[in-house]
Amino acid sequence: MIKYNSLRPVLWTENLDDTIGFYIHTLGFSLLERNEEWQWASIQKDGVYIMLSKPNEHEKFNGIAFTGSFYFNVDHVDELWEELKGKTEICYEIETFDWEMREFAIYDNNGYILQFGQPAGEISTAE
Repeated sequence: MIKYNSLRPVLWTENLDDTIGFYIHTLGFSLLERNEEWQWASIQKDGVYIMLSKPNEHEKFNGIAFTGSFYFNVDHVDELWEELKGKTEICYEIETFDWEMREFAIYDNNGYILQFGQPAGEISTAE
């Protein structure tokens, strides 16, 4: 039987250096690999892997074309909110929603929407 093991999105960017910098310095990712010839990089944080790339010449790239968002399940979402709210562009502020997720969203340096959430039942009242 076929098994899907992971999903590793490739985010296109016109400025690879700025995008690597955003994910490393703002979100705490690590650079795993970079290939200047391909204008490509691989980054990682905990169990999350993302590839970054300049669009290939044959691709029709007119800026952000992704029609959704990237949702990160995290621990300590309130701490992350406090860390990011003053240094990123906010899409929506932290809130506990009817579906029992406490979450917020920011934009990365390219305009991709990054959502961060934690089940409300996992958050202790001391946080």
